[in-house]
Parts: sequence; structure tokens; C-alpha cells
Amino acid sequence: MEYRRLGRTDIEVSRICLGTMTFGEQNTEAEAHAQLSLAVERGINFLDAAEMYPVPPKPETQGLTERYIGSWLKATGLRDRIVIATKVVGSSRDMSHFRDGKPRLDRANIRAAVEGSLARLGTDRIDLYQLHWPDRKTTTFGQTTYRHEIDPEEVPIEATLEALAELVREGKIRAVGLSNETPWGTMRFLALAERYGLPRVASIQNAYSLVNRTFEQGLAEVALREDCGLLAYSPLGGGTLSGKYLNGARPEGARMTLFKRFTRYDRPEAVDATGRYVALAREHGLDPAQMALAFAHRQPFVTSTIIGATTLDQLESDLAAFALPLDETVLAGIEAIHRAIPNPAP
Repeated sequence: MEYRRLGRTDIEVSRICLGTMTFGEQNTEAEAHAQLSLAVERGINFLDAAEMYPVPPKPETQGLTERYIGSWLKATGLRDRIVIATKVVGSSRDMSHFRDGKPRLDRANIRAAVEGSLARLGTDRIDLYQLHWPDRKTTTFGQTTYRHEIDPEEVPIEATLEALAELVREGKIRAVGLSNETPWGTMRFLALAERYGLPRVASIQNAYSLVNRTFEQGLAEVALREDCGLLAYSPLGGGTLSGKYLNGARPEGARMTLFKRFTRYDRPEAVDATGRYVALAREHGLDPAQMALAFAHRQPFVTSTIIGATTLDQLESDLAAFALPLDETVLAGIEAIHRAIPNPAP
């Protein structure tokens, strides 16, 4: 297993991060524990969660993911070997079951969220605390058109950083990160941290895959020049890059069979591109999912690639992808498809 420094912190994270958003919805507590144990056995020391998880978010399951991680930590005693990342929800009409029904990235909300996550995880500290999405109105989760609109209740970035700084001083969080963020937002966080001596952003967790390389258009340079690397989520495009959903297939128990929230991958151009990537992999004797993971893993701006699975077999296959070399012919084929159908599932 390879490890990388998380931003400019002293935290070393595995190049593979275990995503946990299925814990409590598609995975039972016992299945979650089995995945966690296998991941650690293979050298993974980095876990990603969120107060919102599991997905899809529901009041009756909210927090189960962190609880399952917490019960595993208690049973194994491995807390000091693990880097735990989790997230706080921000402003959203769909998050009315959080706190006062209007969660924001302000001091009261962030403090309440941290205390809740610490209790569920059964720990006294969170290694990487991430803002799940911006508090302001911007392009997130597949939106491609920016319309400038100021929310009169949006929390200033400086106020959010000040709230996080308090928790860093108290030892409740070690480092801070962003998620679903833009180039402007990332640079603003970095500039304000430098100006006022506030916590410096260590990472950006955004979607990145063969069907969504929008990170390369502005954030990749930020990630490299500012030591603020990508934690790449959805590197398999919600599982679509495995090819299992092609030709309208909906396997029993699969994410897109169960839930209707991943429509960006159903767009005709996304399906077309996916089919081409799957065909390219098979032409070269590669597993399509492993090719997709290997592509994300090799990017210099990626600190760690977040993988998720619902079975141990899937997890084993995903882990094997990170030792897979991609030769120049395969990479040229990938670039040809990307030029023909760029970013069909942003």
C-alpha cells in the first residue's frame, strides 16, 4: 500500500480510502465490520464517512454509518491506526431532519455536528473534518450552469473557518477539508486561512471518473500548486463504469436499481461514453471497473481514491485495480473517448 501526506498536515493516508455510505442501508453492521477489517488487512488506514450517511439520506437511518464504524473501532481497538474523515451538512432543502431544520455552516451547527459525529464514532477526535458542500449557492451535484445568486443567510467563509479553528484548538478535529467545491471557493478558503491564521484546507473531495473529469479544468492546478489534493469520490461513476447497467440492465440489489438519485449517469451521452470505455477495457483484456479505478489512481493531483462496495468480492476486485498498469495504448484510447464525449456525467 502506498501512503501520501494529507495536504500540509502531518497525517499520512493510504492511496485508497474506504467509502462507507452504504453502511446502514445496503450493508448491515456485520457486513460493514467485515469490509472495514478486510480494508485494514490490505493496508488501508483511511475511512470516509459523513453525518448524513447512509445514502439515500433519511431521518430514520441518519448516523448509522458512523455508528457502525464506531462499533467496529470499539470491537477491534484499532482507533490509533485509522485516519477518520467525516463531513458536516450545509444549507439544503433536503436536510430538514438536521438540527433546527435549517443547517448552515455556522458555529452552532458545526459544533453540534462534530459532537454528534464524535459520539457516534466513539472517539475523541476526527482526523479530517470536511464541509460536505458549500453553504453558498453554486454548482454542485451535477449542475453545469452557474447563476450568480447571493443567499442572504449564507455563512461567510471566514466565519466557517473560525468555527473550525475553535474545534482544532480543542483537539476535536485535526485537519479540515472541502467537498463538492469550486476553484473560487477553494482559493477563497486558502486565502482567508493564510490571512487570518485559520486552519488551512488539506483536501478537496469531489467527484472524479472517466465520465466526469471536470476537476481537471480548474481544481487540478489548485490541488497541485496549493498542496490540497483530491479525494476522488465516485471513481466508478456510481458503479456504471463496471458495465453492469449497460443495455438497460438493472441487477438486483445494485445502487441504481434501488435508488433513483443518480440520474446524471443515465443521460444518453453518459451511457454512450460508458459503453465505449467498457468496450475499450475488454478489447485490452481488462476488467472495466479496474481500468476506471486505475485511471483515477494514477492522476498526480489525487491524494486518495475513495472506493465503496456492498460485498467483499466487490471490495477485493476494487483493491486489485490499484496494482493495474495502464499502457500507452489504453491511455490513448481513453483520451480519444474523452475528446469525443467530454464529461458526460458532471
